[in-house]
Amino acid sequence: MDWQLVLDSLGPLLWGALVGTIPLTLISFAVGLIIALGIALLRMSANPVLSWIGRAYVSVIRGTPLLVQLFLIFYGLPSMGVVLDPWPSAVIAFSLNVGGYAAEIIRAAILSVPKGQWEAGYTIGMSNATTLRRIILPQAARVSVPPLSNTFISLVKDTSLASVILVTEMFKQAQKIAAVTLEFMTLYLEAALIYWAICTVLAAVQDRLEKRLDRYVAH
Repeated sequence: MDWQLVLDSLGPLLWGALVGTIPLTLISFAVGLIIALGIALLRMSANPVLSWIGRAYVSVIRGTPLLVQLFLIFYGLPSMGVVLDPWPSAVIAFSLNVGGYAAEIIRAAILSVPKGQWEAGYTIGMSNATTLRRIILPQAARVSVPPLSNTFISLVKDTSLASVILVTEMFKQAQKIAAVTLEFMTLYLEAALIYWAICTVLAAVQDRLEKRLDRYVAH
């Protein structure tokens, strides 16, 4: 292995992670959670049409590859007159994908809250929306932290797919340097180790967060 190349390329790869991978992950996850909450509420709706829309969304997102979703948005939409730059295309694709997976997590978390909590809200005069916002969601959030954290960590790795639609993030930087030096194994292995390091740190944060939240759970 060319260690000098590893040292020389470390800066560009870390910069790609700082300005590409990490922002793309944070923005897509935040938007995806908003979408997920909306879809979860649709899935739980008593209205069969709204419930069907929620189920259909989850089915389509979970039943198609993320790579195909990226291609549909970046390469497919222009044929319909909608042209998007690489970065917003990636954000849209990743957000929609997170929304599909996280929706089921949030729905399950909401359903895990005892029905008596809803009734408690009603007895003190809260509306359905207020009860959901002030009583149900805070409790559901605690339950959903572990699986949502796993989704976040997976998204960090998935952002490498953005390189196929010309987004300059860490893996794209590795591809550019490898194309010039022809040291593909060295550069790709270095990128893999950086992804691993980021995910290891996030897993440690997740573990600490779960332990803190566990203090408030009755055993």
